Amino acid sequence: MHEEKIIMFSNRLQKVYRHMSKQAKRLGVTCYRVYDHDLPEFPFCVEVYEDKLYVAEYKRRHRMSEDEHEEWLRESLNVISEIFGIQTENIFLRLRRRKQGKLGQYQKESAGQHEFVVHENGLKFLVNLSDYLDTGLFLDHRLTREKVKAEAKDKKVLNLFCYTGSFSVYATAGGAQEVVSVDLSKTYLDWGKRNMQLNGFLANSPSREEGKCHFIHEDVKQYLKTIEPGHFDLVILDPPTFSNSQRMEDFLDVQRDHVELINDCLRGMKPGAILYFSTNYTKFVIDEEQIKATAIGDITKQTTPFDFEGKLHRYCFRITR
Repeated sequence: MHEEKIIMFSNRLQKVYRHMSKQAKRLGVTCYRVYDHDLPEFPFCVEVYEDKLYVAEYKRRHRMSEDEHEEWLRESLNVISEIFGIQTENIFLRLRRRKQGKLGQYQKESAGQHEFVVHENGLKFLVNLSDYLDTGLFLDHRLTREKVKAEAKDKKVLNLFCYTGSFSVYATAGGAQEVVSVDLSKTYLDWGKRNMQLNGFLANSPSREEGKCHFIHEDVKQYLKTIEPGHFDLVILDPPTFSNSQRMEDFLDVQRDHVELINDCLRGMKPGAILYFSTNYTKFVIDEEQIKATAIGDITKQTTPFDFEGKLHRYCFRITR
């Protein structure tokens, strides 16, 4: 039975990889998700980052002894290595917990410092497959980033909970007049600055873009109370589902707080300005009646990339001031 299950996993992975890799090649995409817990017995997330693989094992009660689990994991990684044609030293394994709450994405996992550059739509991004719970580039927002770039020209853009600044890079590449990135993590703000530098948008890579990109180390909830009314043309709001960082004045719960967050964003936006709001909370329900917008559109399907169809666990909305 054990051997049968490994064969089943191999067949499934081979099938989805063949399909996904063809689509990725056709679209010119070099970083994409292939497998996400497709089979209950093999609770992995497998993502391609050019010539490397990110493999996350979801934490669960597997009822195996430590030795049995190690053997199962070794056999699984051998299957993955063989199908992708990638040596095991270029496969980075993490252990993930679904919906982590307090730990969130800010916890450093190891000291591997394996950082390298990947490409997306002609832009460059630093990813790290070994040191953090997340890689530095959320692949599910690939299409949302393209929308931001297409709408950014001559706009004043605000990127909240900016993480490693990928939306900010896209906005700058799209010709934004000003890009403000806000996050409570100095680690990720620094990462965002390096992504900007990598693309020639900040000081150590001189370009005409220098001076319009600003990074602010602050609690987003508090920052929103201080922004000038009617200043921004385009806002990206992608908060964590839950956060109770000691650096925050209050904890954040996206279901409880989304109306306040969105309305505070709208107050700082010009009439007709656009807000992209996204959440990973699977039970999320937007409270449209309490949101002071002229239009709210659910664009989840429009912003779902080919490699996340049928397995995306987030919502995305386009909200007009």
